[in-house]
Order: sequence, then structure tokens, then C-alpha cells
Amino acid sequence: MADTVNPQITDAITQTNVKVLGEAPAQALATVYQVLGQTVSLTMQNGASAQQNMQTVAAAATARAVELIMAGATK
Repeated sequence: MADTVNPQITDAITQTNVKVLGEAPAQALATVYQVLGQTVSLTMQNGASAQQNMQTVAAAATARAVELIMAGATK
């Protein structure tokens, strides 16, 4: 068994390591941007849902108020 490693092998490994380390910051930032985009979209979705629910509550309260007014008007 030889004690030396083929220089082409060590060069290929070194180049691969440099490539991976060089791309790591860009990959990390891309992940951060994806998470940020998803978080913002979920926030907007929750806001729209809350607005819809409040509109439903307002409609029910208005209907009840009109009902009470009409009940008082018929007495």
C-alpha cells in the first residue's frame, strides 16, 4: 500500500471543499430570505383572517341591535 496520495485526488477534494465553503453564505442567506418571505405571508394571511372574523362579529352585532330596535318599536 502506498503512503502517498495522488495529487489529483487531494486537488479535487480541496476544490470541492473550497466550493462548498464559498457557497455556504449564499445558501444561508437564501434560506433566511425564504423563511422571511414565508413569515410575512403567514402574517398577512392571519391579518386577513382576523379582519374577516371581526367583520362577521360586527355583522352579528348589527343584526342583534336592529332586532332589539325593532322589538322596541313594535311595543
